[in-house]
Amino acid sequence: MALAMGNMIGSGIFLLPASLGPYGGISIAGWAVSSAGAILLALVFARLARVVRGAGGPYVYARAGFGELPAFLIAWGYWISIWTTNAALAVAFVSYGSMFWPRLADDPIIATVTGLSTIWLLTWVNVRGVHTAGVVQLVTTILKLLPLAAIAFIGIFYIDLDHFRPFNASDQAPFAALTATVALTLWAFLGLETGTVPAEDVENPERTIPRATVLATVAAAVVYILGTAAVMGVIPSSQLSGSNAPFADAARVMWGGWAAGFIGFGAAVSCFGALNGWLLVQGQIPMAAARDGLFPARFATVSERGTPVFGLVFSSVLASLLLVMNYTRGLVDQFTFILLLATLNTLVPYVVCSMVELSMKIRSGERIHWPLVLLSAGAFVYSLWAIAGAGQEIVYWGFMLLVAGLPVFVWMQWQKKRR
Repeated sequence: MALAMGNMIGSGIFLLPASLGPYGGISIAGWAVSSAGAILLALVFARLARVVRGAGGPYVYARAGFGELPAFLIAWGYWISIWTTNAALAVAFVSYGSMFWPRLADDPIIATVTGLSTIWLLTWVNVRGVHTAGVVQLVTTILKLLPLAAIAFIGIFYIDLDHFRPFNASDQAPFAALTATVALTLWAFLGLETGTVPAEDVENPERTIPRATVLATVAAAVVYILGTAAVMGVIPSSQLSGSNAPFADAARVMWGGWAAGFIGFGAAVSCFGALNGWLLVQGQIPMAAARDGLFPARFATVSERGTPVFGLVFSSVLASLLLVMNYTRGLVDQFTFILLLATLNTLVPYVVCSMVELSMKIRSGERIHWPLVLLSAGAFVYSLWAIAGAGQEIVYWGFMLLVAGLPVFVWMQWQKKRR
């Protein structure tokens, strides 16, 4: 549960109320819609965790439902998006850390060294084993939830209802404004599936993983909705849209200057914990694909502690190169472009996995019940809507990244044939 929540709650939620500010109260309705869609997806992954065994999460589910090529494309795109995200999380951690050590904002060398040290410290934690990484994830998830929960559950007593009027503060039609807020808020739920990835290291996974996935998604939705409502209720929308730290600004209004530092600490811990959780996943996905002969065999090797050391280290090297690009003059645009390139591949697994169980039942000749059809259709439509909301540029470049992996797939097929 800490893995799924910790990976969902990264750096974005601390800035999201500012993006929602121009829309007014209708953004709470947007949260409700995106939360419902996320819960549908959580139920899809909960069911898949019961019927498909093995580590790999979305990859192993795609392979069970559709075969090797779709599974490879899921593993390829998802793996790239993970280590790309890890570079971005390290940058965000350094950025929030500059609140307490201003030199991080002024000295790119110190910032780069700090970011690299963070990546490799947590890589070492994950190399030590899933249990060690899980302990770190649990502690950081609790620490990051404290400031968010304080705003969410105490801040509601400071709400001024006038700040939610008009209900639709944008110049768009109500449905268009609702769609825009859903497109913004759905990103906060990316990562809900990660609790399914290390299935082989979980006790009683058929029972534990489904419960953890659904509970984590529901808990995150509650914190997101109440937290955003509290921030919007404390800060007028005219000021909120220009805020660089909306949760910190709301805490300052309610409790004074010390509270802003409390929120800043929570944001830094949030980035640190999310980086730890995604690092755990970045070794598991290529390991699962390598076991099936779809990734190079080195990714399948594990240490005495059962951790895919090569996959962890190799992925962290790639993330480190991206991080250095971010702090190298003239390469910031390339860093941003690569992030854009990988964004779609965090959404494609949702579309594919929403249809996996139906595909499996059709092939096996089992009876299909209407609740499963409705669940799969709802999750599919929501995921497709999410991709459409990502924008044409992201869809275009994300598709290019996916098909760029085809030569790798063909090469791995050739290697298997030679063996």
